[in-house]
Amino acid sequence: MIGSVRGSVLERSPTGEVLVEVGGVGYRVLVPMSAVPSLSPGAGAFLFTHLHVRDDALVLYGFPTREERDTFEVLVGATGVGPKLALGILSVHSPAALRRALIDDDVDALTLVPGVGKRTAQRLLIELKARLDVPDFEPVEAAAPPTARAEVRGALAGLGYEPDEIRDVLAQLEADGPVEDLLRDALKLLAVSRV
Repeated sequence: MIGSVRGSVLERSPTGEVLVEVGGVGYRVLVPMSAVPSLSPGAGAFLFTHLHVRDDALVLYGFPTREERDTFEVLVGATGVGPKLALGILSVHSPAALRRALIDDDVDALTLVPGVGKRTAQRLLIELKARLDVPDFEPVEAAAPPTARAEVRGALAGLGYEPDEIRDVLAQLEADGPVEDLLRDALKLLAVSRV
């Protein structure tokens, strides 16, 4: 199994494939789209890798961090998630952002991934929470009240903001606080981003 590659980037494509030369051998590696800008031709590269074996091909996937590779491997193990979808998820969400979406039950964040609809996103929320060891904040006997961030998300959606705008602004807010303060700060940030 190839666990990592270190070498020079010979070329990269807009589809997320890079050619990394290691000791005179060029390895074609598929990477998350978020990693492509940092892998410019002529630059050195180090990628943690996952070798996916299919009947008709051996495909090498590469990631700038071990956490991304580990998350990819967990995603591939989920029902109905192949390497292409797992890579798509990591192209849209970092492991930390994915965890945050799972904690917040943010179906809209998962639907930002190409090919993921509402039904698939809801199924992924349930399965990935268990696989990624995301704490479940609902006690068995009763549902916990919604978090301040969940209330802010609902309020912004009610005001007509798009899911990607809401996700981006929530990422910039304090971790927690009174709903009124978080909503006021979110609206200020959204007003600035729309100017």
